[in-house]
Amino acid sequence: QVQLVESGGGLVQAGGSLRLSCAASGRTFSSYAMGWFRQAPGKGREFVARITSRGVFTYYSDSVRGRFTISRDNAKNLVYLQMNSLKPEDTAVYYCASARGSFGSQVSHDYDYWGQGTQVTVSS
Repeated sequence: QVQLVESGGGLVQAGGSLRLSCAASGRTFSSYAMGWFRQAPGKGREFVARITSRGVFTYYSDSVRGRFTISRDNAKNLVYLQMNSLKPEDTAVYYCASARGSFGSQVSHDYDYWGQGTQVTVSS
């Protein structure tokens, strides 16, 4: 059974940084793309970033490009989201997700396993 466990969320002031981690188990981690999504109160789930299975390609939403960096360590079955220059509008529950294939997409239904989420709150 695939399990994804996020950590690293918390409360930070605007302009600060956080690094989220997601530990994966249950299938060959290096064969699947990984993504980060977020959901703010009263809003739908939103794509944030994704990384292909070998870590060669990364993609970001316009709202986080240049501030967030996604990376992965296939030897440790970990995926990271480094978040810098945080803004109050980044406040959300952040979810990591494992894609159905090696490339992934920005669409949530292309991901078949999800973590429980970690709260990120950015104060102004």
